[in-house]
Amino acid sequence: MKFIENPTEKTTAVTDIILAFIAFGGIGYLRWPPMNSGEVWKITIWSAAIGLIGLAAALGAMAHGMVLSRIFHQRIWWALNMALSLAVSLFVVGVVHDLWGFEVSLTTLPLMLIAGLGFYLTTLIYPGIFFLFIVYEAGALAFALGAYIFLTIYRDLPGARWMAIGILVSIIAAGIQANTSAVLTFIWRFDHNGIYHLVQSAGLVLLVMGLRWSLLY
Repeated sequence: MKFIENPTEKTTAVTDIILAFIAFGGIGYLRWPPMNSGEVWKITIWSAAIGLIGLAAALGAMAHGMVLSRIFHQRIWWALNMALSLAVSLFVVGVVHDLWGFEVSLTTLPLMLIAGLGFYLTTLIYPGIFFLFIVYEAGALAFALGAYIFLTIYRDLPGARWMAIGILVSIIAAGIQANTSAVLTFIWRFDHNGIYHLVQSAGLVLLVMGLRWSLLY
């Protein structure tokens, strides 16, 4: 096993690991102590979405931080893109659940999974057009932000305010990732991917806090 020499790729890999730890830790935070049976579906959907984000981050750490064969590196990116596409799909289902309830979210689930797989297959057919995923993600985040602002104002859903703030931070993170010229030097050098991971980590913490609050009250 050989680690990559590029210092920027190293910081990107480390920030990917941080994001993965926050994602998997967030699942544990959501699921303990066990909630009442009425919240099982909501917890399952959100845990799956967050878990896929963690999986994508772990795969990203491998892709950015290790010297790999071209074929293995390509396969990691395939798996990473699939995880991200499905994570966004499940994210939308979780939002739909909070807006319209269990039955509508259950109906939405297969449709969103098909949409996620469609975006994933597009990246296979047309390699190098990751911006399509960014568009897909941006649409999902915009929908979620509007939904949780609505739920904060009109339904007073516990935790909705924190979830809206977390989603807003995630939108900022997506914008940073899309700006390939973004660079930050603070002890170490971070490119747009490394900065994205750090900002996204903060957004995920806020989102999980809001979710936990909505489950407790």
